[in-house]
Amino acid sequence: MRNGLATVERALRTAAPHELPDAVRGVLAERYAADSVELYLADYGLTVLQPVSVPPDAGQPVPVHDSPAGRAFGAQEPFVEPVGGGRVRAHLPVTVRGDRLGVLTMTLPGQRDGVLAELAEIAQVLGHELIVAERDTDLYLRARRRDRLTLAAEMQWHLLPGRSCTGPEFDLGAQLEPAYAVFGDNYDWSVTADRLMLYVTDGMGEGMEAALLTSLTVNALRNARRAGIPLADQAALADQAVHAHYRGRCHLSVLMFDVELATGRAQVVDAGSPRMLRLRNGTVERVRFDAQLPLGMFEETDYVAQEFRIEPGDRLVLVSDGVHGLASPDAEASADASLARAILSTRLLPAAEVPHAVLRESARRSGRRVPNDDALVVCLDWRGR
Repeated sequence: MRNGLATVERALRTAAPHELPDAVRGVLAERYAADSVELYLADYGLTVLQPVSVPPDAGQPVPVHDSPAGRAFGAQEPFVEPVGGGRVRAHLPVTVRGDRLGVLTMTLPGQRDGVLAELAEIAQVLGHELIVAERDTDLYLRARRRDRLTLAAEMQWHLLPGRSCTGPEFDLGAQLEPAYAVFGDNYDWSVTADRLMLYVTDGMGEGMEAALLTSLTVNALRNARRAGIPLADQAALADQAVHAHYRGRCHLSVLMFDVELATGRAQVVDAGSPRMLRLRNGTVERVRFDAQLPLGMFEETDYVAQEFRIEPGDRLVLVSDGVHGLASPDAEASADASLARAILSTRLLPAAEVPHAVLRESARRSGRRVPNDDALVVCLDWRGR
């Protein structure tokens, strides 16, 4: 069986970037007698799985919820259904280091011991090749679109590291809404052998101006982080970059974390409006940090990092102010209470599914299908070492 996996790996490595679906179809048909092989990718709004096939053979999108492929995507486990004649339909999650890309679906001549596990590995190999192929083709980025992205949204999604990430100590998930027209909110993360750095940004303004402000800020923070500069100094350098360009006309809020993986001890810089709620032992409470000035408001602002401790079993939910407006437009206290109820109602979901579920629940409670402002949710589940 391992020969089959090696054959698929070789076929995918040698295929042209836009030919990965055809390459995997050919090998799966030859080695496993699979047919009706289809690659689905999750759309930006996480509502449907979009087929990658092109006309005239293009398939139909399938819902993320209430479909066999969506079940495999949500549970992150293979799902097999009988289709008659001794044949089965297998749905395999396509995931790269916790980032859920989509589902690989195929029909097989019955379920055989060991085959499903090997096919699941093939789906993971395909995921890694898709990430590499996206450097050289737009095929997979186009396939993810249920609707056209605004230019601002195109810029924002291009800045993101992914929508979910896992490590031995943590699980991360994030979602932006409105997915096809977001303009100012953003998140970023970076993991090393001993640290997790997590950033949630909330830019002022609308449309392209907000997207440009956020792009400048995120890249300034990354430049400082990649130079090995401490968290508070990262904020100060990004503040200088924004102020030098806008001279105080525009500014950006950010909530920054630098977490020590071995202990859960964290340094935090709270520079503006993003907020954090913590689910611990069945209780949700808002965690308040020492508020500091948003980035770019004044020249050469000094920032100070605050100590914080994350305990094993904690769930941290970070939200932009657009989520508060969606949860309750009337008052801060009622928004916190509404968010707490949404977080409690999603406590059994994995971190990758929590952001979309919280946004959906907040929209349901408010009666608004989409937020009036950008809305961003990031969920961090902490296991520790």
